[in-house]
Amino acid sequence: MQKPPSRLALAAAVVTVLLWASAFVSIRSAGAAYSPGALALGRLLAGGLVLGAVLLVRREGLPPRAAWPGIALSGLLWFGVYMVVLNWGEQEVDAGTAAMLVNIGPILMALLGARFLRESLPPRLLVGMAVSFAGAVAVGLSTSGGPSGGHVSVLGVVLCLLAAMAYAGGAVAQKPALAHGSALQVTTFGCLVGAVACLPFAGHLVEEAARAPLGATLNMVYLGVFPTALAFTTWAYALARTTAGRMGATTYAVPALVILLAWGLLGELPAPLALLGGAMCLAGVAVSRSRSRLSANTGAAEST
Repeated sequence: MQKPPSRLALAAAVVTVLLWASAFVSIRSAGAAYSPGALALGRLLAGGLVLGAVLLVRREGLPPRAAWPGIALSGLLWFGVYMVVLNWGEQEVDAGTAAMLVNIGPILMALLGARFLRESLPPRLLVGMAVSFAGAVAVGLSTSGGPSGGHVSVLGVVLCLLAAMAYAGGAVAQKPALAHGSALQVTTFGCLVGAVACLPFAGHLVEEAARAPLGATLNMVYLGVFPTALAFTTWAYALARTTAGRMGATTYAVPALVILLAWGLLGELPAPLALLGGAMCLAGVAVSRSRSRLSANTGAAEST
């Protein structure tokens, strides 16, 4: 009886990482016409509109009171702070450096989950995350301009580290909320909290939307509908059925998928180091999500 839910959760996680990987391509286009705060607000408004409509159709209503602390904190940190500072940070450092710094997030997520949610840190999870992080560093180095040619600033490094901390804190705060509210409720109201936090950028959004190319605006809407509304909902669905550390490790598949998408959609031929790093990311995810033979046999015995 345990297999169908786990398969659905795995499918949800796959949808999440695929859409989050595609977001990097869209951010590149939209970020050229929109400032960090305006892009975050536009993305959240588009996502909130779609999520709100689905919520009304499904008649799920407001989440229970017990879910609101986690929704408010995750909405502020993940949907608000994370999106703004990441957009800003990627303007201050090259993409490779940003990727390396932000990928500290899953490690922080596992540690915070162990500290505040009392989640276990099995050896396979730690080894898999170490392998994936090494792969993310390799991908970052392959796309970085290097010490001489790369664009790196202290502000950009601080912003990317802040983004990683906000991402980890928001994801861990979301986990308890999912014990009381549905994935759709937690995602919808988290997105709305983030949008409210970004309202100071409304003036910039209006001004920039008036002169932005259509393609940039469409990419901003895409970011809101798919990598935000859909992917954050599938993330919440999967997170409710596993640990924060294991879900964080799954996101290490994103750098590998970004390489493939950039290769297929943008014609950017990846460097050998990027291919090696992508393979390491995927291998680490596979290790982190695997179960030891003892635990697998125990689970099988319990199900019979």
